Amino acid sequence: MRATWKGETLAESNETVVVEGNHYFPESDVNWMLFTESSRTSVCPWKGTASYYSVTVDGAQNADAAWVYPEPKDAAKEIAGHVAFWKGVEVTPS
Repeated sequence: MRATWKGETLAESNETVVVEGNHYFPESDVNWMLFTESSRTSVCPWKGTASYYSVTVDGAQNADAAWVYPEPKDAAKEIAGHVAFWKGVEVTPS
């Protein structure tokens, strides 16, 4: 799978984990040079607390476009160390 925004590849992996229709990419397959940490967090009752990242491509920023669960609850342990996307980021087969 490949995650792209504005034509730039944000992540690409053959090892995504799908939860609730979202592909979670291993952190090692993410192009971290395009990401900055956000102060946003959210809480899922069964996954835990998510932290967000903003993506910047060619000077354009997509705020809070990626999220991770740094310490997911046991029910979601398979997404530990993985990143998911939304807000216009296209996730397609690579």
